[in-house]
Amino acid sequence: MDVSLLAGEGATALVGLMVADGWAAVRERVARFFSRGDDAGEAERVEAELEEARRDLVEASEDPGIAEDVEAAWRLRFRRALREHPEAVGELRALLDELVPEQERTGSGDTYNSVSGTVNGGLVVQGRDFGATTIGLPRPAPRGEGGAGGSSGR
Repeated sequence: MDVSLLAGEGATALVGLMVADGWAAVRERVARFFSRGDDAGEAERVEAELEEARRDLVEASEDPGIAEDVEAAWRLRFRRALREHPEAVGELRALLDELVPEQERTGSGDTYNSVSGTVNGGLVVQGRDFGATTIGLPRPAPRGEGGAGGSSGR
């Protein structure tokens, strides 16, 4: 996987987890990732930065620009860490798989559909994120209803 894509995926997941239950455990795990387990002082500094980013998100919950800024900052930080430590790619992938399953990160996953029996005159449609979908043509209004010159039938 491309380092930039993985860094973006990590940042997106991190921002979502900042405002979710269990943040303290996530914060510690992410801080260990960035400190590479070498320096307790570095882990504490990263935890403080993560907390500051979380405060920014919570305080500006109505401003989507703040979330975008926080995500961009952590995306860059993940990208730099992965470039400096290529062996960390597998570690970040494992961390993401543990904290946020793939289906939640990407909205994808295996989907199996089985339609059996008879569907007379209808359609079976299953999917995600439908918008402005039209199936078939609109039916014309029956005569005498809603049209000019129609009789009321009385």
